[in-house]
Amino acid sequence: MGAFGDILQGFQAVFSVYGILFILIGVLVGTVVGIMPGLGPITAIAVMIPVTYGMEPYLALFLMAGVYYGAIFGGSTSSILLNAPGAASTVASSFDGYPMAKNGEPGKALAIAAIASFVGGTVAVILTTLLAPLLAGFATSFGPPEYFALMFLGLTAIAALSEGSMVRALISATLGFMIATIGIDSQTGTSRYVLGSSNLLSGIDFLVVAMGLFAIGEVCYLIINRKNKLSDEMTKAFKLKLTKNDIKEMSGPMSRNSFLGFFIGILPGAGATIASFLAYLSEKKLSKNPESFGKGSIKGLTAPETANNAASTGSFIPLLSLGIPGSGTTALLLGALLVLGVQPGPGLIENDPQLFWGVIISMYIGNIFLLIINLPLVPYIARVLAIPRPLLISLVITFCLIGIYAVSFNTFDLYLLLLFGVLGFVMKKLAFPLAPFILAFILGEMMETALRQSLTLANGNWMVFVAKPVSVIMLTIAALLLISPLVMFIVKKFRNSQM
Repeated sequence: MGAFGDILQGFQAVFSVYGILFILIGVLVGTVVGIMPGLGPITAIAVMIPVTYGMEPYLALFLMAGVYYGAIFGGSTSSILLNAPGAASTVASSFDGYPMAKNGEPGKALAIAAIASFVGGTVAVILTTLLAPLLAGFATSFGPPEYFALMFLGLTAIAALSEGSMVRALISATLGFMIATIGIDSQTGTSRYVLGSSNLLSGIDFLVVAMGLFAIGEVCYLIINRKNKLSDEMTKAFKLKLTKNDIKEMSGPMSRNSFLGFFIGILPGAGATIASFLAYLSEKKLSKNPESFGKGSIKGLTAPETANNAASTGSFIPLLSLGIPGSGTTALLLGALLVLGVQPGPGLIENDPQLFWGVIISMYIGNIFLLIINLPLVPYIARVLAIPRPLLISLVITFCLIGIYAVSFNTFDLYLLLLFGVLGFVMKKLAFPLAPFILAFILGEMMETALRQSLTLANGNWMVFVAKPVSVIMLTIAALLLISPLVMFIVKKFRNSQM
């Protein structure tokens, strides 16, 4: 009865007039911010923190949680329509979402993203309700060696994400890792590769790299390759056109990646970004037609959209149960909770069940609101592509410049944005895949930190990485994924020799 009574308190908090109102406001603000290139959940929550001063803690968290998963939900829109991901967790959605929009199906792509996001978020909320106390304990068993294994597994996605030469993919990933090391070393305090510039001491922000490579790089490509028309085909299909076969094709990735995203989301430090890339990787490996990925595959869009929303929901478990933020966004949420006088941790379920269970139940309502808001608006959102190409290109550049400057207020970042835009254009012209670059950039710093911490704890003994079954399993899978192209090449050559 104690647990039932606690959950009932959460229901009472959510189904009050203010509870419903703040959830609705949160998901609306989050969706709008997520749609804007250059902005993301961190920016949205940072703006909302002063608004929550003086509020009841549970209402403040309803609002900010709604902003968080609303921004993740809406962030796919700019990735799909403009190839301008505003957050790391929506980069993988652009791999097939943008080609689908270019192929004349922007409405279909947005509808797939909306439905997949709803399913992933809803399944994760159900799992959170059932497994939160148990999984919070499991997450604490992950130490630096396990995190290193997880990051290494993420980097093996290079082999699957590369469309052409694996050598080009590895070069791209190496370049991304090199960019990630720029700045002050967090462990030794020494500066690395800053070229005497104080602007590089804090490193290069993800938004600068992602929007430069994808958005500005795509703009450069469209300007120079005028034969590549943007609006003719892309603006024909605004309607929601999902057939029974489309739903059937989506069902497998949605069911698998709801669980994958959730379990990655509960790991402190992992989060929606790694979940979306691993989901994309796993679906490409499982697919009977992996060559269709990157060209508008339904599975290629469904997988990361499902996983990133499931992971963003799952990330509330370490935040609330352990007081450990899993990302920059949840770190802001942690700070907001502390300002409100709430101490997240193992005692939160017992000390403040209204807040703990209220947040979880609010996610059910928030996901329903998001689906109701987004699906009817798909034809209208997609009409952004009806804008004439010169005007659309100008708007994309403007949004990118404003978005980057609004984050740092540093004109140096604008120069870096243009530099990475040129780099993205050159890589695309030379057939170097961008996905390995951005994945290595995202995981590089975390992987380096986990590696150093592991070796420090083990006094330099490399066997620390095979000391626990979890890390052994992940490293084994990573090794198999890494050598799989070579094995397939040998098998194919052997079969040809036998014919």
